[in-house]
Amino acid sequence: MKKAGILNRHLSGALAELGHGDGVLVCDAGMPVPDGPRVVDLAFRAGVPSFAEVLDGLLAELVVEGATAATEVRGANAAAAALLDGYFPALGLVPHERLKELSAGARLIVRTGEARPYANVLLRCGVFF
Repeated sequence: MKKAGILNRHLSGALAELGHGDGVLVCDAGMPVPDGPRVVDLAFRAGVPSFAEVLDGLLAELVVEGATAATEVRGANAAAAALLDGYFPALGLVPHERLKELSAGARLIVRTGEARPYANVLLRCGVFF
């Protein structure tokens, strides 16, 4: 058994398969999950695990070259907006409906237990060299 990093075997394996340019949607429990992308559902109950906890863990494991979130996060979820701004100074913003469309092209969707609106971000993988 791993003693550090992400222990969930489904998530750990999915992360190992990602390549440059692949998309990873980290989303709240209410985000519609499209057919197609691989889904790792971590939601246990409302708020567990939180969007912040999952995002923090993923960013410790991934190289990210860009991120996109819904414009609506700024007015509807100040905590998620501040978290995203802290991690991604060049955060791209699109309408929520567009983010849902873009999520269909993600290679991986990680569903959190977050129960606040617009706690979603589409990450674009980079390379470590």
